[in-house]
Amino acid sequence: QLQVVESGGGLVQPGGSLRLSCEASGFIVEYYAIAWFRQAPGKEREGVALISSSLGKINYADSVKGRFTISRDNAKNTVYLQMNSMKPEDTAVYYCAAGPPMANLVGPYDYWGQGTQVTVSS
Repeated sequence: QLQVVESGGGLVQPGGSLRLSCEASGFIVEYYAIAWFRQAPGKEREGVALISSSLGKINYADSVKGRFTISRDNAKNTVYLQMNSMKPEDTAVYYCAAGPPMANLVGPYDYWGQGTQVTVSS
């Protein structure tokens, strides 16, 4: 049974940093696509970053390129999203999702975490 659990959200000032964690169970992250999505109130869910290690693929939304970094720790079966130079428009609930290796930033993802709130405000 696939399961992912996010952690690491919180309040940060503009220009600051947060690192989100996505801990997986029931599967090995190295062999799946793991993506971060975010959704702000009243807005559509947006694909932020994707790592598909078996295909050697990492993708980012244009809005976060150069600021966010997705990575994995195979020993911990965990995927991270390092968020630097954060902006107020990064404020959203961030979700981790797992899918087949060929998934892209629009899908398919069938296994979702509960979400973690990220707020960027001065």
